[in-house]
Amino acid sequence: MKTTSILFKILIGICLTIPAELGCGQSTPSTAAAGGTEVRLPQPKVDGNMPVEEALARRRSVRRFTATKLSLEQVGQLAWAAQGITHQTRGFRTAPSAGALYPLEIYVVKQDGIFHYMPQGHRMLQISQEDVRRPLAQAALGQAFIAEAPVDFVISAVYERTRSKYGNRAERYVHIEAGHAGQNIHLQAVALGLGSVPVGAFDDRAVSKALGLPPNERPLYIIPVGHAR
Repeated sequence: MKTTSILFKILIGICLTIPAELGCGQSTPSTAAAGGTEVRLPQPKVDGNMPVEEALARRRSVRRFTATKLSLEQVGQLAWAAQGITHQTRGFRTAPSAGALYPLEIYVVKQDGIFHYMPQGHRMLQISQEDVRRPLAQAALGQAFIAEAPVDFVISAVYERTRSKYGNRAERYVHIEAGHAGQNIHLQAVALGLGSVPVGAFDDRAVSKALGLPPNERPLYIIPVGHAR
């Protein structure tokens, strides 16, 4: 028993000292996802038809959307663009992260509920069956296009994941990372023939309440996505 305890402590020590890039620093799923219904997503494509230069040139903020729903494949591709895993062994993702600590969480808000994207396994967990797009729009100072869009992506952050290594610089690094993930969503939307718009004006507490976010998560970014009208 004593030998087992010593070995356990050694393993914990190794995990705390190995760089995050080697896997020990990977983020753990948010408690908001616990017990949700799992939705398996189609395998993301990595060989699209639109060059990144064209996507950059075509990107515009879209605030009027049709009622056409997005397919599960489109939703999965957008979620993957934000935080999908690109190296299965080392756990690297589509957006760079300071220390590979991955403080961001991605939520997908649709008519049929709230879904939490889980990069491991490229899947979503449904954490609510309620359509909260209208409360989300109200939390965002009444910006009606948030309720109109078929899908709203919400990026939140757990600052403690980054603060544990970078201290007071954590907030800056987390916000930089949220920008990376957000731009990935916008460019992927263009490549899929969709429109999107960045939203940063909202009441943090109201957004957290609408989504049922855990106390340690802070909403940073709302991105409505859909077919432009």
